[in-house]
Amino acid sequence: MNGTPWETIFKKYNIFQHDFSKSPFILTAEQIKQATVHFKTTNEREVRILCEQDSREKSPDIFIKHGLFLLPTKNGTYAIVKGEGYIDIPFIKNKCSVYLSKLKFKLETTSVGNSEMQHLDFAYAASLIRTFLEDDSLVLTIRGRKYTPQFSFKVNGQSIDVDGVQTEVDAGYEGKNMVALIEAKNSTTENVIIRQLFYPFRQWQTHTKKKVATLFFEKRLNKYSLWQFEFKDINDYNSIYLVRSCAFEIVE
Repeated sequence: MNGTPWETIFKKYNIFQHDFSKSPFILTAEQIKQATVHFKTTNEREVRILCEQDSREKSPDIFIKHGLFLLPTKNGTYAIVKGEGYIDIPFIKNKCSVYLSKLKFKLETTSVGNSEMQHLDFAYAASLIRTFLEDDSLVLTIRGRKYTPQFSFKVNGQSIDVDGVQTEVDAGYEGKNMVALIEAKNSTTENVIIRQLFYPFRQWQTHTKKKVATLFFEKRLNKYSLWQFEFKDINDYNSIYLVRSCAFEIVE
């Protein structure tokens, strides 16, 4: 993906010669624009598109070859980091559980369209999210884009400082003792960049003393699948691990 522009960027700023074992390489949006200004198509010179590497499949070949991945550190600044940037979303082998909606009537509007947001809203309306997390007090309180406070963490033993990076969760729920953050997809996902789970987790952990639960949600055919992840060390990007997962068929 976007291989030629990134090769040009690497050559222009001598990134090939950088010692990634000592530190990440810091790259600005302005530098990316300058290096790709001669490219003709938007896909080859738009910073937002070039830096959208949310799965291994979207990672440029040059990143894959050298074991690198990209992290935003502040508005218009990125760190090229050596290490594992992604986590696999494992196939749920257990038999799909039949879940009886706790609503006392059938929803008609949720079947119109096919967006990840409507599937997530339906799962919440049926109380599937509350049931999965064993917390009946959860209510919707977070949605949309926000900006992180300042925080630091380590990747592969190297320190990364983040401040004011835009994040977005598809839904966030607060209960009496918990805040649950959900990243939702509407198609089969094999892996995702850890940043999409880690940055919101760190962001909201600074705003609450309650436990912050991190969930990945996906609607596959008639199955509603949930994966719960946690971080063993909130200061370690790669300390993520899968707690549990389950697939459900919601019956109204």
